[in-house]
Amino acid sequence: MAHIIRSKLMLLSLKYTSCVAPRILVPLKHQRLCFHTTRILDVKGKELLMPSLSPTMETGTIVKWFKKEGDSINPGDAIADIQTDKAIVTMEFDDEGVLAKIIVPEGTKDIKVGTLIALTVEADEDWKSVEVPDKSVEPAPKIAAASVEKSPAVTKVEAPPPGQQNIPMPALSPTMTTGTIIKWLKQEGDEIQPGDALADIQTDKAVMTFELEEEGVLAKILVPEGSEVQIGQLIAVTVEKGMDWKQAVIPTSTKPGAAVAPSSAQPTAPIDAKPSSGQVYGLAVKRLLEEYSLNSDSIKGTGRTNRLLKSDVLEYIQAHSIQKVAPKSVPAPKTDEARSPSPAKTPVPSGQPSPYKDIEISNIRAVIAKRLSEAKRTIPHSYAVMDITIDKLVELRGKLKTEDINVSVNDFITKAVAHALVECPDINTLYKNDQIIRVPKVDVCVAVATPTGLITPIVFDTATKNLADISKNIRELAEKARKGQLKPHEFQGGTFTISNLGMFGIKEFSAIINPPQTAILAVGSGREELDSSLTKLTKMAVQLSYDRRAIDEDQAANFLAVVRAMLEDPAFLVAGKTQALRYKRDAY
Repeated sequence: MAHIIRSKLMLLSLKYTSCVAPRILVPLKHQRLCFHTTRILDVKGKELLMPSLSPTMETGTIVKWFKKEGDSINPGDAIADIQTDKAIVTMEFDDEGVLAKIIVPEGTKDIKVGTLIALTVEADEDWKSVEVPDKSVEPAPKIAAASVEKSPAVTKVEAPPPGQQNIPMPALSPTMTTGTIIKWLKQEGDEIQPGDALADIQTDKAVMTFELEEEGVLAKILVPEGSEVQIGQLIAVTVEKGMDWKQAVIPTSTKPGAAVAPSSAQPTAPIDAKPSSGQVYGLAVKRLLEEYSLNSDSIKGTGRTNRLLKSDVLEYIQAHSIQKVAPKSVPAPKTDEARSPSPAKTPVPSGQPSPYKDIEISNIRAVIAKRLSEAKRTIPHSYAVMDITIDKLVELRGKLKTEDINVSVNDFITKAVAHALVECPDINTLYKNDQIIRVPKVDVCVAVATPTGLITPIVFDTATKNLADISKNIRELAEKARKGQLKPHEFQGGTFTISNLGMFGIKEFSAIINPPQTAILAVGSGREELDSSLTKLTKMAVQLSYDRRAIDEDQAANFLAVVRAMLEDPAFLVAGKTQALRYKRDAY
């Protein structure tokens, strides 16, 4: 009988649970206040997002969690080690609670800033029943996403004109995504000295003072007091002293990403000093205290959160008529005046031209500088060095001279490199659009120094040409390069580059890859050494710079081994035709 009663009660409860519950309609904005969106009354946790731990950080990697699920967290406790684009930084928690759920496990790479990585609850809540969002691994800041949807056309970075700086909302805490301008401490037209407080900003933690580290004039306030803005959104415009601040160019868009953040605008929190009195101050205040030999305990700070401002120190100095403390003099080193006269004794006569001369950069050198800096910045360079014994090569070159065949060491190297590229096709590649492109033809570029800069004319189909043809081709290209008569197709392109500084006595150097090529060979001069049997040998160092994204270490080693084998026994380079015929058949 009891079993029958329990069964009826269960059926009755299931009936009313399935029928009555769905009819409870609650407005969306009150759902979290009255009921949870899930059927079970779970605890709604606080979101812990991937913080921005460096100004240029876009993604991070969770190296290690210091807390486990269920562990208590106190203010200042270390939560996790996070690898940024600069270093491994420890993330600390500024509140108390319990770590309820770890969303992103250790070792997860390329987590975007703003992505939900964990959930916390209050100390008195049941952390085991925390409600986990459905899309927990997507970037959490919804305000930024909404702004992008509303204004999809704002994608171009708007750089300020010369002498003007656009000031964005700074990130004053690791978890800060928006900030509120509480009070502007400067007005339009006011001068700004390094370390001056610009505004009081309320973050997600506290009200902090935002300082600037460069001097200028506040030209335009873009965000009024009381406004809440996103990190990176423009809030003000400054100009250099001496400029008409009323003529400042106002940006057409203040959205995040439409401004170039000046390097001088840095949050003051990481560099604050906290003396024994408990007052907090920045580097500019610290510098003033040191220059006037003052103690911060004797000056009352008027800034928020017990902060000592630069204006407080200046008012104290003016009220007490305090003078700067002369720096300690350091005795000058004793020098021989006859040998090294001081500049003060040999002034430049007035009216005479300056001994210094500004050299205008040519278009070619400007392009070279741009491409090389871009290559060094974007290509992960790896290097491999090998010594090659060239006694047989020097001997063979001497024999060819007796037959009126003039070929240089560089011609032998070019021929050997061409055959090595046939044997090692992984080196004869290009890297474009995150893809490795294997090129069927071998076109070797040879670096030539000209008065306007370095240029790399191309020896096309190098592997199919004999040594004499390569030598003739290089001489013609070098002559045209020095006269500035090269056509664009003669120096734009190529699959591999050789840079030889051996004729200048350079023993060894590292060359920069010429993109989109994936490798370049730097050749040094020959040097005499003694082997273990005291036999004199002539050796030459070659260094391969290669793009680690496209070429592995063993592939680089195999390529250098082939080059060494051909140069140490160069008879094949003069008479061998097998490799060239095979290359020609495969390429076409």
